[in-house]
Amino acid sequence: MIDSHCHLDHKPLFENLTEIINRSKLIGITKLLTICTTLESFEKIKILTNKDKIIYGTYGIHPHETEKNQVHKKKIIETVKKNNKIIGVGETGLDFFYKHSNKDSQISSFIAHIEASIELNIPIIIHSRSAEKETFDILNSYKNSSLKILMHCFTGSLEFSKKLSSLNAFFSASGIITFKNTLDLQETFKTIPLEKLLIETDSPYLAPVPMRGKSNEPSYVKYTLSKLAKLQNQSDEKMVMITTDNFNRLFFNEN
Repeated sequence: MIDSHCHLDHKPLFENLTEIINRSKLIGITKLLTICTTLESFEKIKILTNKDKIIYGTYGIHPHETEKNQVHKKKIIETVKKNNKIIGVGETGLDFFYKHSNKDSQISSFIAHIEASIELNIPIIIHSRSAEKETFDILNSYKNSSLKILMHCFTGSLEFSKKLSSLNAFFSASGIITFKNTLDLQETFKTIPLEKLLIETDSPYLAPVPMRGKSNEPSYVKYTLSKLAKLQNQSDEKMVMITTDNFNRLFFNEN
């Protein structure tokens, strides 16, 4: 089992890392991908990836942070090449729901991340909220560039998922699919091909039912996996195998 998206640099995970890792291993987690959101967070991520062999990281700037944290394509490429446990670019993307950063800075940052991921030939982890058209239009402009797309914590529409599927995108299910009021999203995840599915916690946020309201952690990914298995009419054991294989195929080119 693999948690494809967590924030181990955030409280309270960073302060309780040994216990978090131990609980992860106890439920069968073999890899944790801790996600970069700011230049400051990357300093912790470099430390984290050296703490345990199961921890990998990414480098990128969250769309909320693009005005305060500006990086260019060259900087992203240079940074990733210096760190062999940094296996993805992001999280990046567009979020027009909140107004933490203006649209222009988000778009220019998104493009820099996309172009860096193409040159590095590694996946890009994408956050998209209230920006389906803009997100797809930008990604679609690179459709002939062998872009490796992972839609993190996917909450988009069925139509959006189908359009992204034309770009060979992968989709990561978070604890949101366990919430009672997300029936449309659950229906969407029923339609996504098995070979394009991953699971995540986005911890310490979005704890799944029955842990909703608590601080999330990677070991809770088992609840999201069980829900996804039910939606796809698969056993938990089979869904573990599928999502693990998909992660390794996307990030490590394993067949």
